[in-house]
Amino acid sequence: MRRFFNWLKGLFNKTMDKIEDPEVMLDQARRDMQATLIANKEKAVQAITQKNRLEQMLADAKTRSTELEKQATMALKQGKRDLATQLMREKINNDAVIAQLQTSYDQAVATVEAVKTAIRRQDEEVRKKTAEALALKAQWKQAQIQSSISKALDGLTFENQFEGFGAAQERIRMAQSEAAARQEMQGESIQGKIAALQDASADAEAEEAVNALEQRLGLAPAPAAQEQQTQSVSVGASNGQPGAATNPAQDAALQSEAEKQIEELEKRIQS
Repeated sequence: MRRFFNWLKGLFNKTMDKIEDPEVMLDQARRDMQATLIANKEKAVQAITQKNRLEQMLADAKTRSTELEKQATMALKQGKRDLATQLMREKINNDAVIAQLQTSYDQAVATVEAVKTAIRRQDEEVRKKTAEALALKAQWKQAQIQSSISKALDGLTFENQFEGFGAAQERIRMAQSEAAARQEMQGESIQGKIAALQDASADAEAEEAVNALEQRLGLAPAPAAQEQQTQSVSVGASNGQPGAATNPAQDAALQSEAEKQIEELEKRIQS
């Protein structure tokens, strides 16, 4: 039961909030002012109508007094004094009515003029209030727009977006650095070794070309001299001199070690 009453209370408050909307209130106030102005104008019309009736009655009474006076004058001229006296009495009574009508008419004129002044002022006030109502409605709409903009701005979160942007930028930089490092390592492990082999091959080819050129120019030593130089190198090696040749066992060990290094090189190149 309590929940039901709370629901009714919430519904009533929601309805009152809608009813008390400034725009609705301003429209209703404008309609009330215009309705009051129309009612007052209608009352003013009735007052003016009564004033016009009094004016017409006063004019008729004055005309009646004038005719009675003329008739009394004609009766006197004809020697009918009694008739003239009777007509004058009637005129006197009519003059009393004229006096009363004149007083009422003067009061009606003053009242009508006051009503006209009040109507003019009220009309001006209604126009002024209508303009103010339009301005207030514009201000209300402007306030609603500003409130909507403020609510929209309150929902914006720039800090998290900037943080995410910075984190993404940092990850991209790390990925670029890692890719550059991998390329550098790959160049050192494969391309560097291949370049070294190419340099050694180029040096051997250049040495062979120089030897061939020396032979063509006759600058190379004779074969017998080369054989003697080889024997002297072998003798120097047996004497322990620098640059001497090694024994067969050492040659075999060096050959085996060289073959192992070549096999390892081939495996690295394949991988």
